[in-house]
Amino acid sequence: MQRPRLTVTAIVLGAPDAQVLAEFYRELLGWQKGADEPGWVTLRPQNGPQGGGAGLSFQTEGIYVPPAWPAGPGDQQMMAHLDIEVDDLEAAGEYAIACGARLAEYQPQEYVRVYLDPAGHPFCLWMTPPGDR
Repeated sequence: MQRPRLTVTAIVLGAPDAQVLAEFYRELLGWQKGADEPGWVTLRPQNGPQGGGAGLSFQTEGIYVPPAWPAGPGDQQMMAHLDIEVDDLEAAGEYAIACGARLAEYQPQEYVRVYLDPAGHPFCLWMTPPGDR
């Protein structure tokens, strides 16, 4: 059987309020809103090489439970997270906090910083170590 064309167009994040979480990522990434409906918002990257790949979508979930980071036995597990490459880890982290993120207590690597978005989803800001550039 021939594989049909399949294109990943978005990653969907659940939240207690889709509009609030979409606004956080819109400000953080500088992306444009697409759909903006009750309980559903999409963001799309800008055109060009710096724009990114698939978009992000946000869905309101009435019984949303934020993941624990790091998760322990019986905790709500993280199902996915975003990795966002940056040129300056400190400046990007300060900007993420100004947008509404909070720095996670547990940090697993030197050139990666884990933050929590307003709905509690972990996301990583990372940069290539200076000696590897």
